[in-house]
Amino acid sequence: MESSRLRRVEATVDEDALRAELAARIAGLSAADGVHPTGLPGVAGIRMSSPSGTIPAVYHASLCIVVQGRKQALFDGRTYLYDPLHCLLVSTSLPIGGRILEASPERPYLCLRIDLDPRIVDEALPQLGAEAPGREADDPQRLMLARTSPALLDAALRLLRLCDEPATAPLLAPLVVREIHVRLLAGELGPRLRAVCEVDGPLRRVGGALALLRERYAEPLPVEALAEAAHMSPSALYAHFREVTGLSPLQFQKRLRLQEARRLMLSDGLDAAAAGHRVGYESPSHFSREYRRLFGAPPRREVASAHAAD
Repeated sequence: MESSRLRRVEATVDEDALRAELAARIAGLSAADGVHPTGLPGVAGIRMSSPSGTIPAVYHASLCIVVQGRKQALFDGRTYLYDPLHCLLVSTSLPIGGRILEASPERPYLCLRIDLDPRIVDEALPQLGAEAPGREADDPQRLMLARTSPALLDAALRLLRLCDEPATAPLLAPLVVREIHVRLLAGELGPRLRAVCEVDGPLRRVGGALALLRERYAEPLPVEALAEAAHMSPSALYAHFREVTGLSPLQFQKRLRLQEARRLMLSDGLDAAAAGHRVGYESPSHFSREYRRLFGAPPRREVASAHAAD
């Protein structure tokens, strides 16, 4: 019994050490709040130094590993609370409300975000001896929480350490990313991740339309073009798109535009008129109305508040 207790204590110490180094590396990416690239494809660090209200955003298919602080995600009437003990899996592009619950300048909220690649899932499933998932019609969840395992933390840390090895990172990083996908498939998040690669399911079928919207969100995109990208009829696309995201394609595009405009103003210093024009709005008043409807305040006021906080 004593040896079992000792092993549990050692495991806790190891996890704490892994999180501490992960936190130091994410914090070292930038002293500013926001999303910061690591230099590794599909891998970013997120830092926030104060709690926030609920901010609407579009989350893309990814794994979010919190190493310091706490955050709440709101989607489809459900609340998902993730912290250093729990990671969040986002199965596809979704409009989600995010709220930082625990953060301070001394101990900021720190998170590692790793993009999910359905192609890796496709390749790994046969080797794991797993059959393709069913439609899971009785479980419409698109987000899932699970306890963050020591093995997952270890892989995430080894991935970030590769930022210090520019010569070998292009060769080694894809291997560690693949390992992370395999560990997810073999763990309690496996069923949700397998749903991402379901060829005939709604998640995969609207993937082409989602990708086109992300790439060309600032352009007028007729539903026929989106339907062609998804290889389905316009009516079928509309139904499946709403089933997956809870929004119509037009509403989803607006969310992408406004989120990018907000980033351009708060992070890149653009004024409201320039940001609105950059993301596809010809009328400043139209942009201001839609921005206020989504974020609860007109763009100029939010920019002024952010500058005052600085």
